[in-house]
Amino acid sequence: MYRTKNCGELKLKNVNEVVELAGWIQKIRDLGGMIFIDLRDECGITQIVVNEETLQNQAKEMKVESCIHVKGTVVERTNKNANLPTGEVEVIAQELQLLGKCKNILPFEINTDQEVREDLRLEYRFLDLRNTQLHNNILLRSEILKTLRDKMHELDFTEIQTPILANSSPEGARDYLVPSRLNPGEFYALPQAPQQFKQLLMVSGFNKYYQIAPCFRDEDPRADRAPGEFYQLDFEMSFATQEDVFQVMEDVIPYTFEKYTNWKVDKGPFVRIPYKEAMEMYGIDKPDLRNPLIIQDGTNLFKDTEFQAFRGKTVKFIVVPEGAKQGRKFFDKMEEFAKTEEVGAKGLAWTKVEETGELAGGIAKFITEEMKQALQTQYHAEKNASIFFVADEFEKAQKIAGLIRIELGKRLDLLEKNVYKFCFIVDFPMYELSDEGTIDFSHNPFSMPQGGLEALKNKNPLEILAYQYDLVCNGYEMASGAVRNHDPEIMVKAFEIAGYTEQDVKERFGALYNAFQYGTPPHAGAAPGIDRMVMLIADAQNIREVIAFPKNKKARDLLMRAPSIVTPEQLKDVHIQLDIKQTK
Repeated sequence: MYRTKNCGELKLKNVNEVVELAGWIQKIRDLGGMIFIDLRDECGITQIVVNEETLQNQAKEMKVESCIHVKGTVVERTNKNANLPTGEVEVIAQELQLLGKCKNILPFEINTDQEVREDLRLEYRFLDLRNTQLHNNILLRSEILKTLRDKMHELDFTEIQTPILANSSPEGARDYLVPSRLNPGEFYALPQAPQQFKQLLMVSGFNKYYQIAPCFRDEDPRADRAPGEFYQLDFEMSFATQEDVFQVMEDVIPYTFEKYTNWKVDKGPFVRIPYKEAMEMYGIDKPDLRNPLIIQDGTNLFKDTEFQAFRGKTVKFIVVPEGAKQGRKFFDKMEEFAKTEEVGAKGLAWTKVEETGELAGGIAKFITEEMKQALQTQYHAEKNASIFFVADEFEKAQKIAGLIRIELGKRLDLLEKNVYKFCFIVDFPMYELSDEGTIDFSHNPFSMPQGGLEALKNKNPLEILAYQYDLVCNGYEMASGAVRNHDPEIMVKAFEIAGYTEQDVKERFGALYNAFQYGTPPHAGAAPGIDRMVMLIADAQNIREVIAFPKNKKARDLLMRAPSIVTPEQLKDVHIQLDIKQTK
């Protein structure tokens, strides 16, 4: 046995006990006649005192982050450390043993506030994971997963695993393809989600299914999206409506958040915001409700304006209470932000409402007395407010105004602190126009259109809404779901509008199409993202901080050096020849 106690559990009650500890050397302090070692394991830190000369000679040969075993007696400290859970005691070493030697030079310091290049951290992730904060994030993730499983079982869900080697399916991103050795020229696809399998489970007569499901999507990474793979709490219910799904999420999500945070957590029922309203008020379909600012439409207000930049354009504006107190530099910086490539605005107009109620600065001279009165009475542009205007094509104006709203919230520190605010975005459009001008699915192709077959036959496709919904938390999309299309006739018509023939449906979704001929129950579900949930609860700034072995911004695993080149023999086994131009 290497240890009888963990480093973080020793207290005054353990004084005079002989204990054995094992862990990593966090710090060594040689004070001449006495050496102190801060010994760290997963549970905490204990101070080791080395007095005996032979042991001191051993200790002097040991390097920081070496793995050691210590046997010694627990004593009360004379200089107690109130910042350490074990700060009232220390261990007088009787034996020291080096278990695992560390190199003289570390690639970076483990527990430090010093900035370390992320790619270096990922290359040495096994060292990075010794960092207390990061290590605790992974332990927290484990606890959250256990809580989610316990809660789902409490709600009578059955955990069922679905295949990883599956078929290609249009889920909104590129597939990861896996060549088949036994079936030359054919490929599996790693599932973007267990969508078809969980629907088939409903056809199979299971009432409630769930799993902690790995999902694979070949899409670009972001701060809140890991490249390649992610995990979700995937669940589905037979004979369920949209409200039934909402009730499950309103039960499971706040329960889990409250268990692991001291922040205020919204309770159900969560606010329901139609997609169209979200875009109008927030300029985005994942609004951060901690931000009190809203977007208002001023198109009609400025329809006869002499200001050429607004003529014939959609005009959106944001009123910022007390915003007039900001200096000119603030307004100039906001205009610089608006013109960045990320935002894409040609400019950002603004004005202030003075203490007297008069408008000043920016485009004040283009605002008539009638407009001013409307802004103050109808749009709540009160004294000391500032107003920011965006003018562009409709969708672009919405998007730009949404990004301006977010940036104003950050720069003016308007976001409500220490709170998780949830909302459901509902009534997503079933279809959208693709870049080529064709009709395409806007969200999930397996969703039930509102109005059913009649709507598909008689309405403009771009006006059809779907029973689709997202759960949003503090500006992050945390879950997506839908009431599923369980009628084969509606399914064929829905795909026909998006350019698929019935034969296409039979070939690409043959299992679902065939299963739906045999008495399919209405069903619905959703899939909260595990990684984002942990990131939010841990208050981490990047999703890679809650994943044990993440890939970098270029979707590379720097630790395992993947993706990598494989041998010609391996390619031959799966009947593949590469057509890649050699670069010098």
